[in-house]
Amino acid sequence: MAQPVHGLDLQARSRARRRALQALYAWQLSGSHMNAVIDQFRHEQDMEVADLEYFEDLLHGVEKNVDALDTCLRPHLDREVAQVDPIERAVLRLAAYELKYRPDVPYRVVLNEAIEVTKRFGADHGHSYVNGVLDKLAAELRAVEKRG
Repeated sequence: MAQPVHGLDLQARSRARRRALQALYAWQLSGSHMNAVIDQFRHEQDMEVADLEYFEDLLHGVEKNVDALDTCLRPHLDREVAQVDPIERAVLRLAAYELKYRPDVPYRVVLNEAIEVTKRFGADHGHSYVNGVLDKLAAELRAVEKRG
């Protein structure tokens, strides 16, 4: 069982990331307003065991910064952002948000969670692609942390 860190349940954060991936995927495909997607997830998904505050922070953060996140990702992709598999694109955007705007989350946690969620929801070898992109992005955005 994960131990709380400064009052934080790490399993609840992992569940929040998984739910955020699903919600971001729905947002990308539907074009709905993010608040509508969040409301839908709050009512239709089992959110009691997830860190709801973190779930909402991830989604609003990606929505607000999607252009900046795509700009960060673009040099590390082998195709246009829009051509990346929708699940992988959602994972990459979520992880890029955490790497860029959430320095309180260690880069290794961001990468490991992104890889695991891609293994669960993505294409057969999607996790390898996500790992390669995020490793390069982490070297750029978290160079000091990665070296240390």
